[in-house]
Amino acid sequence: MAHDTDIALRNQVMYSIYVRNHTKEGTFNAIIPDLPRIKSFGTDIIWLMPIHPIGEVMRKGLAGSPYAIKDFRAINPEYGTMADFKLLVDAIHAQGMKCIIDVVYNHTSPDSVLVNEHPEWFYRRPNGKMGNKVGEWYDIVDLDYSHPELWDYQIETLKMWSEIVDGYRCDVASLVPKEFWIRARKEVAEVNPDTIWLAESVHTHFLRSHRDRGNIGLSDSEIYEAFDITYDYDVEDFFTAYLNKEISLKTYLRILMFQDGIYPKNYVKLRFLENHDHPRFRARVKDPRAVRNWTAFSFFQKGTTLIFAGQEKGIAHLPDLFDVDPIAWERADMELSLLMQRLGNLKADAAVREGAYHLEAEEGVDVVNGAYDYEGRTLHGIFSLDGKRHDVPVDAPDGEYRNQVDSELVVVENGMIAAKGEPIIFTHYHPKPPIR
Repeated sequence: MAHDTDIALRNQVMYSIYVRNHTKEGTFNAIIPDLPRIKSFGTDIIWLMPIHPIGEVMRKGLAGSPYAIKDFRAINPEYGTMADFKLLVDAIHAQGMKCIIDVVYNHTSPDSVLVNEHPEWFYRRPNGKMGNKVGEWYDIVDLDYSHPELWDYQIETLKMWSEIVDGYRCDVASLVPKEFWIRARKEVAEVNPDTIWLAESVHTHFLRSHRDRGNIGLSDSEIYEAFDITYDYDVEDFFTAYLNKEISLKTYLRILMFQDGIYPKNYVKLRFLENHDHPRFRARVKDPRAVRNWTAFSFFQKGTTLIFAGQEKGIAHLPDLFDVDPIAWERADMELSLLMQRLGNLKADAAVREGAYHLEAEEGVDVVNGAYDYEGRTLHGIFSLDGKRHDVPVDAPDGEYRNQVDSELVVVENGMIAAKGEPIIFTHYHPKPPIR
């Protein structure tokens, strides 16, 4: 874990925007009027997916993948100008939010400026031709970090952007040398010591496949030496297995508790139900009550919560990564905005930053029974992931409590809560020991 990581990141909400598809205009300027709404979810950080020009050679789709970058130091002209980008960042800051941008340092487009200027900086196949180590990524060519001059160029680029933005989401960070990231963090801190570093760490099967072929493949524990936040792809396969009814909720929560014990005390995970690489959650879980419970659970978990633009409207269609495909805001499948606003406020609780974290479930029952113990109180979270009514045992004194999600009263009787299928978060205070 980076020694100076601020665990206050566990209190934060991040909102991911794909500029091309966030609005019909697909520009930086068109995002600005939407910022107050985005802020209302308790959003602290806006992550902009790649903002750079897209390569034209070997393009996927008509518009191309934003992760096939032509020039790390330039702005995609389809989005606007550098002046427009700075205006958007200024507007984000004016709302009290920070802005991070995507850094795609494992590869470039085959027609990037670096291919033309420094062809020696690229990975070569046995036949001497440029290529990549992941066959389906045919629209990109991999960089070769055995060249110290490449390190200098990439870090200078980060320092340039750090004059404008507040941090970075680093694409497939696990495939780039750890020592590069450690040096980058140190040198970028000279420009902005509060830089946020989010790593897209990878699934363990993907990691192993690279290691088995002799490629760089960093584990989360290695990535944490340079980064503040990593993806929770280390447990994502179990999340999918639970959704597919291949494992029980009790088993899935045990995996999450195992995860909580294998990293340093100040670890921070990015918690999400969906992102641009995975199906919309609404397409995987249809029941509205279940979706509301999952949404509340994602905010309750230890870590930074990610909202992928459109998730707040329960939109089931995943925007195309390779073509113009604006989010159909007017055709929302369900409304989660008010729920997210309330959960965003709850996310600021010190207990979710520093409390002792517990998750459990009874075998065969799809209800998360979670808690944070912190300074003489317990913050409880009861989430019916199947959207059904359940009688749930809870370690709290009998009595009435206020549900912080919807302000309704919940009753603990004989150590049980009759959960009605909606998410419940409440606090109980422990009695003070008698003074002797």
